[in-house]
Amino acid sequence: METLLQYKCPCCDGAIEFNVSAQKMKCPYCDTEFEMETLKAYDEALKTQQQDHMSWDTAAGTQWKPEETEGLRIYACSTCGGEIVAEETTGAAECPFCGNPIVMTGQFAGDLKPDLVIPFKVDKKGAIAALQKHYRGKVLLPKVFKDQNHIQEVKGLYVPVWLFDTDADAHIRYKASRIRTWSDSNYYYTETSYYHVTRAGGIGFANVPVDGSTKMDDTLMESIEPFYTEDAVDFQTAYLSGFLAERYDVSSEQSIDRANQRIRKTTEDSFADTVFGYSTVVPIGSNIQLKNGQAKYALYPVWILNTLWNGQRFTFGVNGQTGKTAGDLPLDKGAFWKWLLGIAAVSSAAVLALFYLIWLL
Repeated sequence: METLLQYKCPCCDGAIEFNVSAQKMKCPYCDTEFEMETLKAYDEALKTQQQDHMSWDTAAGTQWKPEETEGLRIYACSTCGGEIVAEETTGAAECPFCGNPIVMTGQFAGDLKPDLVIPFKVDKKGAIAALQKHYRGKVLLPKVFKDQNHIQEVKGLYVPVWLFDTDADAHIRYKASRIRTWSDSNYYYTETSYYHVTRAGGIGFANVPVDGSTKMDDTLMESIEPFYTEDAVDFQTAYLSGFLAERYDVSSEQSIDRANQRIRKTTEDSFADTVFGYSTVVPIGSNIQLKNGQAKYALYPVWILNTLWNGQRFTFGVNGQTGKTAGDLPLDKGAFWKWLLGIAAVSSAAVLALFYLIWLL
């Protein structure tokens, strides 16, 4: 039984046919012509394309020793379900996620012990200063919010994070074009040349972070990055003294998809930066092979502030290592309309001045 070999046009994906007049393969949809040898090479390149292989060894963390958990207790919030770990001497406290009271539920046991911890470098005074700087200059921020945001209630919290290390081999294909235009006394001409561009190589990743908490917003955590893991040290319970630590509720296995997303985006962006000199560049296929993939369990230092204002909750995070701050702010609608009307008035005055100048000329 004979099979019909059919090529697809790299430019428009249409089925290519042999054109008798041109003695070349030609796409009937976009009229692009190809030499047979070119298409054979393109077809061979497609045959070598592999599927993604992004698997991991996720055996992170170690088991706690009994003496290490002796002074630790579990505190739980009955409102949002958040669970934190703190010393047994911790008094009445508020949930760092919703602000409601938390109560001791028992001795801490069971979870994996972190491999690493980045100790706090920014103290509470520094965190308050960072939040005040974050508010400064925000002309549309309600003044009453600044007075009622309970900034002194900011809490130091160790956030559970899975850190992924891997080496990635990638092969990415692009459809590119160069456009040339010229004219003579009768016509304007446009010539578009299409190219099949490939990039292949390796890239190493170390300590790609994925938040191990459902209570801590991923966008907020990524907004206060980076955290510098060169300052990380082997975990000791002494680092928890005076701070809260959240229990992870997302396992390393459940964090793999997010790690793969971050690794894929960085890899594709890095490879795309090497494709230049074309009018257009469109990625059309990629595969990424991971090897030596491992995960570690770490605690990241974050100062967190939850403020309930006008029935809406606003959460702010301060990187406990660098002081970088992020969080949503409310809008003073009255101030906004005054600002907008002021801009409109200035714009109208500028337009009138321009018309007057034209009239004078």
